[in-house]
Amino acid sequence: MEPRLNLFASPTANKLIKHFAAAGKATQETSVPDSTLELVKIRASQINGCGFCLDMHTKDAAAAGETQQRLHMVGAWREATVFTEAERAALELAEQGTRIADAAGGVPDEVWANAAKHYDSEELVALVATIAAINAFNRLNVIFQQPAGGYRPGQFA
Repeated sequence: MEPRLNLFASPTANKLIKHFAAAGKATQETSVPDSTLELVKIRASQINGCGFCLDMHTKDAAAAGETQQRLHMVGAWREATVFTEAERAALELAEQGTRIADAAGGVPDEVWANAAKHYDSEELVALVATIAAINAFNRLNVIFQQPAGGYRPGQFA
């Protein structure tokens, strides 16, 4: 796949990406485990079909110690026994937040209540911000057709 334009050569895109990335870094300062945030990014990227982000976040998660089994099971998290109840709640929130247009009322109350059983208000803000940020990145990459496969773990750290 050839990208529609080179995002990394665009001054406007570089400014935008830096702001998105800075917003995303704030979530890492909360008590939500980094592994959970990566799982959320992976699940949203799967739903959105963003190969660039899947390449990045699966490699970063693996480099941080995430197991291959768990990475392979993210798409089938409901049936997989390798995720905690808190991770399941975060993955469900990620799915509903990513597919927000599919539900007339947005994220269902029961999904929110389940997440709130496992995460405090600051952690919920971090999860929602992570979901919003990864969806924005997914849309940039999918629309511009950024190719996947060449990411090196930590490349944009």
